[in-house]
Amino acid sequence: MNARADILSISQFPVLSTTADALAARLLERLARGEQTALFFANTNLVVKCRFLLDHVNDPGVLLVNDGIGLDIAAKLLHGKRFADNLNGTDFTPLLFGRSPRPLKVFMVGGKPEILARAVVHVEQRLGQQVVGSCDGYDGLRTAGDIDQRIYASGAEVVLVAMGNPIQERWILAHRSALKAGILMGVGALFDFWAGDKPRAPRIMQRLRLEWLFRLSLEPRRLLRRYTWDIMVFLRMCFKYR
Repeated sequence: MNARADILSISQFPVLSTTADALAARLLERLARGEQTALFFANTNLVVKCRFLLDHVNDPGVLLVNDGIGLDIAAKLLHGKRFADNLNGTDFTPLLFGRSPRPLKVFMVGGKPEILARAVVHVEQRLGQQVVGSCDGYDGLRTAGDIDQRIYASGAEVVLVAMGNPIQERWILAHRSALKAGILMGVGALFDFWAGDKPRAPRIMQRLRLEWLFRLSLEPRRLLRRYTWDIMVFLRMCFKYR
C-alpha cells in the first residue's frame, strides 16, 4: 500500500480512510479484474496482536481499513482528523454482497460446526449468496486434508475467515497465494451473529460507537483485558510509532 492522502498511519499500519460504499466498489472492481484482495479490519486488538502484518502491508493485494472507535481516537490524536467511515466485517460484508450485481460464490471458514451451519443458511437464504463450501474451525480444519484444494476447486470468489485475531490473519496470509478467490476477509465473530448465537448491540449503542461496551457486558471474562490493558498498550504503541 503506497502512502496517499487517504491513508492514515496508525502505529505503523497504513489504514485506508474510505466509506463502505467506496470500499465495496473497489473490491468488486478488483474482483472483476481478477485481482486478489486480502482485507483486514484493523481494530485496536489487531494493531496489538498482529504486528506480523507489517511485513505484508506494502503488498498491493493487502488492504487494511479501520474498525472501531479506538482507531478513530488514535487518528484524531495523531492526525487531527477521524476516518471517513466506521468499517467492520459485521456491517460491511452484507453491504458488499448487496452491492454485487450477482450472487457471489462464498466459502466460509471457522466457527463451531453448529454455528457455521446456521451461518451458511443465513448467507444463502437471507443474503442471497451462493455458498460453495464451508469448513468449521475445529475438527473440520483438523480433518479437512488439503483445504486449499477444496477452496480452489469450489470456485469461491469470496473467502470469509472467522477465527478471531490473530489466527484469522495468519491463516489468510498463509493460504492466499494458493487460492484463486478474489476477496479474502477476516470477519471475527460474524458467523456467531449470523447464526443468532450472539446478539448485536442495540442500534443506539451502535450509533454512539459503544458496541464494544455491549460485547464486554456479555463476555467480561474474555474481553476485559482487550478493552483495558490492551487499549493502554495500543495507545502507547500509537505514540511510540507516530
